[in-house]
Amino acid sequence: MSVENRPTAACRSNNVDPKLLEILVCPLTKAPLRYDAAAGELISDKAGLAYPIRDGIPIMLVDEARQLETGQTHKTAPYHARVCENACKNGES
Repeated sequence: MSVENRPTAACRSNNVDPKLLEILVCPLTKAPLRYDAAAGELISDKAGLAYPIRDGIPIMLVDEARQLETGQTHKTAPYHARVCENACKNGES
């Protein structure tokens, strides 16, 4: 893995494998997810839910998800869960 593709400490602190984030989808809508590193959650904009990540493990249960408040979703977000690696490389986490 090259230096520019290596997840930074922010990604590693959640211990979430970026490859896993690429394949996860919302269990309710089957829509792509986006990674919110600051909150440690995977966000389903379509469902308006935030799935927690605990000890590096995404909890993909609707009953465990937090309902997003109005204005928290990004309906036009052109990316999904794999944004973790790019966000961490760019220092956005």
